[in-house]
Formats: sequence, structure tokens, C-alpha cells
Amino acid sequence: MADVLDIRQYRSSSEAALMSLAVAVCYYVAGRLGLMGRLVVEGVVFTPIWPPTGVAVAALLLLGARVWPGIALGSFLVIASLTTPGPTTVVTVVSNTVAPLCAVLLLRRAGFRHDMARLRDGLSLVFLGGFGAMMISATAGVGLQVAKSSLDKSEFWPVWLAWWVGDTMGVLLVAPLVLVLAGSAGRFRLRRWKEAAFLGLTTLILLPMLVLNSMSMLFLVFPLLVWAALRFQLAGSMLCALFASVLATFEATSARGAFLHLTDVEIMAKLQAFNCSAALTALLLASVITEQRATRRSVRRACQELAEVLEHLAAGEPSPDPPSTAESGAAPPGGHRNP
Repeated sequence: MADVLDIRQYRSSSEAALMSLAVAVCYYVAGRLGLMGRLVVEGVVFTPIWPPTGVAVAALLLLGARVWPGIALGSFLVIASLTTPGPTTVVTVVSNTVAPLCAVLLLRRAGFRHDMARLRDGLSLVFLGGFGAMMISATAGVGLQVAKSSLDKSEFWPVWLAWWVGDTMGVLLVAPLVLVLAGSAGRFRLRRWKEAAFLGLTTLILLPMLVLNSMSMLFLVFPLLVWAALRFQLAGSMLCALFASVLATFEATSARGAFLHLTDVEIMAKLQAFNCSAALTALLLASVITEQRATRRSVRRACQELAEVLEHLAAGEPSPDPPSTAESGAAPPGGHRNP
């Protein structure tokens, strides 16, 4: 028996190590991709979208807290690819690990579901997993810069806001997409493939035109987000929102299109406002539509069960026990009258 327990513990430890290593690789790749869209505002470099936070939150929700070493290792590798690690690196790695852990803890306390089929799940992800928990990493990272005198105290809040929004956008744009795709990979059926192809083609053609246009027509992105949310729920809306935000970020870094002739501060404010609006619209609207469809299916199923009971009663036959009746032990009423 002891040998069996040792083998099981060894397998569990090996699985946890392999999963942590996979999370570290995904975190590092997401970090390198996020660094491709960097902006410099008053000498400070920040990323409008930081995908590793979304990867970390999704990994903790799907695989459990045992993969936290992978998040720490991935964060360390990203920092090491930018600069020589030092004593302050420990603080950054810890904050980048603790923030997703706190986000997952808050989400689980709120009863968060991975399928995000309820509006409360979308609101929990926004306010608990995004806005709330990401304050930890932003405060620790910017506070460290002020403590070691590499950042002036007067610049704390602008840099803090940029850091916080970048981490939050990673959670709101990347985590829902990973959760939905991971949860529906085995049962997803693309019944409206023609409409999906048309939506994808329209998005690929229209979004670059809107972002590259110097007339600032970014607001026309939102009808596409509404279309995707209404017809394809979270998977469609989050893909569309992520593509729009990434495209806008790369255009903002080069100060082209809708971001032409703007100062660095104006570019940052406009880009963050657009990314936040796109993420919230796609996430919350898709959650509402998914919840309404689930409620409609439940009502339709209840009506079908009630219709079957009425048919049996009309025919003078004992009605099948509904789940509530069977559990309570009540006998179904017998029919003694002719139809």
C-alpha cells in the first residue's frame, strides 16, 4: 500500500511539474507577444495589453493553484529577457504571481463558473479578477520603481494607471477566450459556418480600414462586436474584441491611422479607452446573451415536461414522476374520468 501511495504521489508531482512548465512556456510566449506592442509615455515603457495575466488567471482556474510555480518561472523569464535580474526582480515576480492567485481566490469565492454562462460571471471577472486583483501587481511594480528612485513620485499615478489597465486588459481579453475555448473544444459544433466565415471575413477587412483611417472611426467596431456576441456568444465576441484591440495597439505604437497627430499621453488615453470599451462590450453582452439562451432552454424544457404530464392525465394514465415529485415521494394523481 505504501508503494502504491508513493507511485501516486510521484505521478501527481510529475503532472504538476509538467503542467507548471507548460504554463511557464505559455506565459513567456504571451509576454514576448505583449512586448511587441509597447508604448513610451514620458520616458516610461508600458504595454496597453499584457496577455500573461490572462494566461495566468485562466491556467489557475483550469488547472488549479498547483501551477503557480509556472507563473513565477514565466514571469522571471520575461524579466530576464529584458534586463539583468537583480534583487528587485523577486518583488516583481512575487507580485505577478500573487495577483492572479488573488484573482482566482476572489472569483471562486464569488461562485465563478468557467463557462461564463451568467452575467454575474462576467461581472465577477471584470470587477474581481480584473479591476480588483490587478491593483496588486500595479501597486507593487510601480511602487518598486519609486522606491529605488528610478521613477519620480509625481509620475506614480500615471504609470500606475497604465500598468493597471494593461494587466486588466490581459485578464478581460485573454482569460475569457482561453476558458471558453478550453471548455467547448470537445463539443463545439459550428452549425452556422457560412455566417461565421462571413463575420470573420468582414472583421478581417473592415477592422483594419477603421483603425487605419485617420478620421477616428473606431466606434464602428462595436456593431461587429454586437453581431459576434448575438450570434456566437463569448467565443466570437472575444475573438473580435481581441483582434480589434491588438490591431489598435500596433497602430498606436506607430502613431498612425486613428492615432495620427496625437501626443503620447493622448495616444495612451485613447487606446486604453477603446480597449476597455471593446473588452467590456464583448464580455458583458456575450454573457447576457448566453444567460438568456440558457434560461430560454430551461423554460422550453419545463414546458415540454408539463405538456407530457398533461397528455398522460388527459389519456387517463398515470403521469410520469417529475424530478421534484420523485424526490418528495408524493404519488402522482390517478385519472378516474374518461377523456
